[in-house]
Amino acid sequence: MGAEQHKKEKISKIKASVKSGLENVYLAQEVRSGSIKALSQAITLAESVKSSDIEKAQAVLKELLPHTGNSVRIGISGVPGAGKSTFIEAFGCLLCEAGHKVAVLAVDPSSSVGQGSILGDKTRMNILSAQSNAFVRPSPSSGSLGGVGRSTRESILLCEAAGFDVIIVETVGVGQNETTVRGMVDVFVLLAVAGTGDELQGIKRGITELADIVLVNKADGDNKARAKAARQEIARAFHLQAPRQSAWAPEVALCSALEHTGLKEAWTMIERYVHFTKANGYFFANRNEQLISWLHDLLKDHLWRRFNEHHLVQKAKVETEKAVKNLELPANEAAERLLGLFLGKV
Repeated sequence: MGAEQHKKEKISKIKASVKSGLENVYLAQEVRSGSIKALSQAITLAESVKSSDIEKAQAVLKELLPHTGNSVRIGISGVPGAGKSTFIEAFGCLLCEAGHKVAVLAVDPSSSVGQGSILGDKTRMNILSAQSNAFVRPSPSSGSLGGVGRSTRESILLCEAAGFDVIIVETVGVGQNETTVRGMVDVFVLLAVAGTGDELQGIKRGITELADIVLVNKADGDNKARAKAARQEIARAFHLQAPRQSAWAPEVALCSALEHTGLKEAWTMIERYVHFTKANGYFFANRNEQLISWLHDLLKDHLWRRFNEHHLVQKAKVETEKAVKNLELPANEAAERLLGLFLGKV
């Protein structure tokens, strides 16, 4: 009876595996057909931290990988109050009207205390969300560095497989970790505003090193003269920088999401950037580097997760951390001990 039961369990597992495989293939096919419901489901799987969901998400993504890469990936960031969501909605609607399929991955800041997230971008972009050829997906950053969610790279690929040819990633805000989003998009657009000197100084301190294009937003009404002055100041800051690996000379322009001015010019600049970097080979070389960087990031994530889940590490971690806090054990030695447990050297 024991052998017979074992055989039945083995057959049951095989059937479950086959069923799961068929479900993954079907979901991938539905994503390819342009089903928004299927795309949302696939992104939800990618965002999940459950092992079973992670496995499904990986299987679906593997099916879809050959159908990815055919888009322009745009990162948009800016200081709080720069009007990112308003700009993206107006800009996205313009592109939809021109026949593009636009996906917006709008990352909302998660609370560091309650781990909650506002997730309000979809309601703020209700006009764009109503477009038949647009997809707006708010996702919590969940404390991830760089103002983007942990699964943003997977979400980009899933949207591409669903036929979206323009992917916009809106980040939480300007900070030192904006390099994260710069490392997953083709062109990085910084939205600036004039009228507050501190914000402009913050931009000049380093974010311009990441930006390929700077758009001075809210260039309307009484603020138009200040916006023009800001454009000149930012342009001068670019002239002081060393030549970039892409050989692209960053451009600065004015726009008003409120009055819908400068939006066509912004798209023309993005197209010009893409054409320029494809012509000199940087575009695809950069994407290849991003894939390797993604691999390294995933290795770090997986190693850290497995380290924390290791039964010996879990047993020793609390006491080891206590010893470090009580100055009974140097942090370096504590780290070596825990690593030794993980690697089976202790």
